[in-house]
Amino acid sequence: MNDSGSSIFNVEKSLDNKRWSFAQADENEIVNLSQNHGLPEFVARMLVQRGIKSDDVDEYLNPTLREHFPDPFSFKGMKKFSDDCADCIINKTPIGIFADFDVDGATSAAILTRFLRHFDVIPPVYIPDRLTEGYGPSAEAMQSLKDQGAEFIIMADCGTTAFEPLQAAHDMGLRVAVFDHHEAEDELPTAAHIINPKRQDDKSGLDMLAACGVSFMACVAVNNSLRTKNYFEKTGKSEAPLKSWMDLVGLGTVCDMVPLKGINRLFVKVGFEQMAAHNNKGIEALCQVGKIEIAPTPKDAGWSIGPRINAGSRVHRSDLGAKLLSTDDPDEALSIAYALEECNQERKKIQANMMQVALNKVEFLKGNNENFILVDDESFHSGLSGLVAGRLKEKYDKPAIVVTYVENQDGVIEGRGSGRSVKGVHMADIFIAARNEDVLVKGGGHAMAGGFTIMPDRLDDFKKFIAEYISTHKNTIEESPSIDVDGIATVCGARPEFVKLLNYNVGPFGMGNPEPIFALSDTKVFQVDILKEKHIRLMLSDADGGGRMKAMFFSGVDTDLGKMLLNNSRNTNFHLLGQFQINNWQGRESVEFHIIDGVDSFSQRVPVKQAV
Repeated sequence: MNDSGSSIFNVEKSLDNKRWSFAQADENEIVNLSQNHGLPEFVARMLVQRGIKSDDVDEYLNPTLREHFPDPFSFKGMKKFSDDCADCIINKTPIGIFADFDVDGATSAAILTRFLRHFDVIPPVYIPDRLTEGYGPSAEAMQSLKDQGAEFIIMADCGTTAFEPLQAAHDMGLRVAVFDHHEAEDELPTAAHIINPKRQDDKSGLDMLAACGVSFMACVAVNNSLRTKNYFEKTGKSEAPLKSWMDLVGLGTVCDMVPLKGINRLFVKVGFEQMAAHNNKGIEALCQVGKIEIAPTPKDAGWSIGPRINAGSRVHRSDLGAKLLSTDDPDEALSIAYALEECNQERKKIQANMMQVALNKVEFLKGNNENFILVDDESFHSGLSGLVAGRLKEKYDKPAIVVTYVENQDGVIEGRGSGRSVKGVHMADIFIAARNEDVLVKGGGHAMAGGFTIMPDRLDDFKKFIAEYISTHKNTIEESPSIDVDGIATVCGARPEFVKLLNYNVGPFGMGNPEPIFALSDTKVFQVDILKEKHIRLMLSDADGGGRMKAMFFSGVDTDLGKMLLNNSRNTNFHLLGQFQINNWQGRESVEFHIIDGVDSFSQRVPVKQAV
């Protein structure tokens, strides 16, 4: 690891128009961590760069459920809920489940279903149709659960801002418990229980949790209440096997892109260790369909498992994910997994067409110089607005919003949109503020992502509202977007042992703990070709010809860097940014470099102290 990276490269504008910002770290603290905890220097450096103090290293590296699991009763209202739910189980009160259609909702529904099923409670489960019902509960959904016999409803991954539907549920005589993690307002809707670490009166400090984490903590609390009420002693029933469902918690946490810090880091570490055993038949089936032949990783969850679970909701089959993760029948699991694979292939085709239309619209409006992107079209698929918004955000480094149009249950055409944001712009705050000003019908979410409903005739008002809001409230939208670089490496030094040590000690990686980005300095490209008409495959070596390493530049063919790699690599060396991956092929391990940015090295021929 080079200790003066910023003075070596000083890249102000890469071929992708990015500035490279090299991480700085206290050298004395690096030595302290390395010596006191027996860590390789490059691992200690990564920990220091991530703000891990010496006293916290052991917990960071080796969190355990026994020592680091938080008190579930630290949530506001958890004790009251757990006693109430325990009484429902004891008195055999019919319980229903309502959950969102994404992976967080599906894993939450599966955790709650398995928990209740252990106590011989078979809950009806309602997952709203993403395309016709949209996000969150409705009075019709509450009535449906009541018609199926439910008297007590547990709502997961939504509900914190669902004022009218929850009032309707209350008026029907239903008691509702909300498990959520979305932004909360000063006032909360009418419900028997609202467990949300983002409640303004919640002091748990667990606001990093996804809904699946909140749901799991609630199950732990109910199990405790049942024990206190002597339920297990009186009935001879065993306690719920809570630890066996940690794989679901880990999966939902990774896929919902919540910060991998604190308890989330523990959930993901333990969850993916458990996932390797393939105890959950649904996850095992998804691995089989996705051709994941070794223990799944968080990256597999984000790129393969999660998208397949989500795919059902994008083509009118929102309930498939929750069903898949709740079943113990391997044949049923495989059947659902293949159905989701078909949904996923259909989703890819629709998304590609939608993305092209969106790009054309953005390019047409490029001269407007807005501080955000908003595109809408009657042809847009309402199940894919978030994915396309995310791609637009990544391409243009601006908050991006995609609006689709659907006919609601009353036969009225309404706009449904999703937004993805950048650092310094809080997406949920924008949507909540617009809703409070009656510009939107519904709106909410997280800092980096959110959703809303709008009447078509208010779209121009919404655009003006967003522009003014961002201008007034923005914190740190960078005019020249930067990439944080963790260190400098060499082709020769990047061995599988290095990558494994990094992944084991600094991972799992995700939101809040990003996968390290390394610079390869003055690198030679001695073989390059195109895969599937859009990806670039390369073989790299150090400037002196030492070492050989495969590299991939996904979707790089039409980029400026891709064109230079394909056309000028024989005459040009490059500084490349990317991430190291372990490639397993026929039992052999090798290191692969996944390129994310680059610049030619003609003007930056400064000697580099090698890292690894």
